[in-house]
Amino acid sequence: MNYVDYIIIVVYLVGFLGLGFMFKDNNTGGDYFLGGRKTSWLPLSLSAMATQLSAISFISAPAFVGLKDGGGMQWLTYELGVPLAMAFLLIAVLPTLYKSGIVSVYEYLETRFDASSRLLISFVFQISRSVATGVMVYTMALILQATIGLEFWISILIIGLITMIYSFQGGMKAVIWGDVIQMSILFIGIIICLYFGFSELGGVDNFLTHVDTDRITAVDFSKWGFNNADGNDEFGFWPMVIGGFFLYASYYGTDQTQSQRLLSSSSMSNLKKLMMANGLLRFPFTLTYCIMGLVLGTLLLQDVTFQEQMETVYQANIGSLAGKKADLMVPVFIIKYLPNGIIGILIVAIMSVVMSTLSSTVNSLSAVTMEDFVKRFNPNMPDKKYMTYSKLLSIFWGLVCLFFAFFAGNIEGTVIEVINKISSVFYGPILAAFILAILTKKRHALGANIGIVVGVLFNIYGYTYHKFSGSGGMRWVAW
Repeated sequence: MNYVDYIIIVVYLVGFLGLGFMFKDNNTGGDYFLGGRKTSWLPLSLSAMATQLSAISFISAPAFVGLKDGGGMQWLTYELGVPLAMAFLLIAVLPTLYKSGIVSVYEYLETRFDASSRLLISFVFQISRSVATGVMVYTMALILQATIGLEFWISILIIGLITMIYSFQGGMKAVIWGDVIQMSILFIGIIICLYFGFSELGGVDNFLTHVDTDRITAVDFSKWGFNNADGNDEFGFWPMVIGGFFLYASYYGTDQTQSQRLLSSSSMSNLKKLMMANGLLRFPFTLTYCIMGLVLGTLLLQDVTFQEQMETVYQANIGSLAGKKADLMVPVFIIKYLPNGIIGILIVAIMSVVMSTLSSTVNSLSAVTMEDFVKRFNPNMPDKKYMTYSKLLSIFWGLVCLFFAFFAGNIEGTVIEVINKISSVFYGPILAAFILAILTKKRHALGANIGIVVGVLFNIYGYTYHKFSGSGGMRWVAW
């Protein structure tokens, strides 16, 4: 890196401080947490995709596709669950939630069950989302340290403080338009990597000649995920589609980081457009970064220098990056193969990965705490006091996420798998509670609460048994 790259990075960071100032006029909770319900479907759609995709796509998804043992284009199968989940939510869940006029999606559970159900799931969301975000920030900071030499704690503080400042000032409007910018940078970064990757390989024809054909297979009906002793049975068609459906239905419908965007839509018509756009546009975007993973994975296997450079970086940071070697593929390629100026743009793309998810998390955690805990016990709070508490909570939750980032080591796997492991423990039981609340007439708060707790405990037991019993678990490739 040289001064050109650093100038690009500084301009990007300063620009986001200005973004918060542009949207600083927020007078009510509806303004701060829902953007006044005036945002059109296109920026909301891009923001929703940025929050879900950017946290894991630019670094770790290509690593999974290009290097992960048992990986490859099978990852695309996961995306087939997205349009199914969007259709289900539009029919069964979102109309009821949107028409209720709520800010926190968990508020609806109190109207159908009681306060205990609302507070329980709200608490579960706050813990799971702050931990998952901390893991993502932690890993990205390690990767920046390993590749460009920026100290781990400095990376976290720079990214964390700037994100908290513009989220604190601008609320949901700053988060949404920040996501639009970051999504654009992310896509440009993927295209740049693809271009230079093909160039280093000597063209598309050479890539097609040398690519691992096993990784091109996108659909495999023979794998069911029940017999994973060799580590290669977990990514079949049906496990990925069924698991993807429930994961995305829960994520888009009942996770505050996404449902808050849906509730921010200016009308039900715009909400439908937003969901259709997510269901249709995600796949070509995912396909693009999957191809990038194949290209860089093929280059790595052909280029001994690339292998040596990646091994050198990994060995120098093995204490902190153990089990995450594959996640180094994209950043090492950026630093070692791209020209100055382009490097700066791509480092900005990596920072966008972190800032997009962190800003969304901070705003949604603040909204949930404010609505489900603070305002619930003080419903007549003046708007000025409400806004003061909301902004202070955004700072508090930003610090909590950064705290988890400093202590998120010793979690095995590429970032994309770690995030999904954490999410999968909670998403199924939470989705079940919402379906029970919306689609049934009988009220039984105790039964719902027991179901949530037992479901989470069962998922934790299933994961730990699978991991430590010797019946499966994750295996990592040498690269």
